[in-house]
Amino acid sequence: MLKEFSIRTSQQVEFMKLTGQIQKLLDESGIQEGICYIYIPHTTAGITINEGADPDVVRDMTMELNKIVPIEDGYRHAEGNSAAHIKASMMGSSVSVIIEDGKLVLGTWQAIFFCEFDGPRTRRVLVRFN
Repeated sequence: MLKEFSIRTSQQVEFMKLTGQIQKLLDESGIQEGICYIYIPHTTAGITINEGADPDVVRDMTMELNKIVPIEDGYRHAEGNSAAHIKASMMGSSVSVIIEDGKLVLGTWQAIFFCEFDGPRTRRVLVRFN
């Protein structure tokens, strides 16, 4: 069962928590056990699972990614968003989460984050339950 929704980012680099939206889709599906695949069909955005309780974790991740891959660094890509492409590749375009008893199986502090690296934009999120 493939589902899709859109999100609107408001910053050039932004992490948006998706856990609640994905759990809502799962609730609506009625699926009790299986795997949830989340895929981001963009080359300048990604997805990750990390701590969702303390917003400083996302701030620290953003800060360090910007140090590792600065926005300006003499890149040759004509569109001027090479850093976004590199960061998206580092984060990845998909994650998988186990479904048990109709719930996403995540660790106590874990959350699913959409990772924007070339915003603000409207982006698509694809979710498949198997």
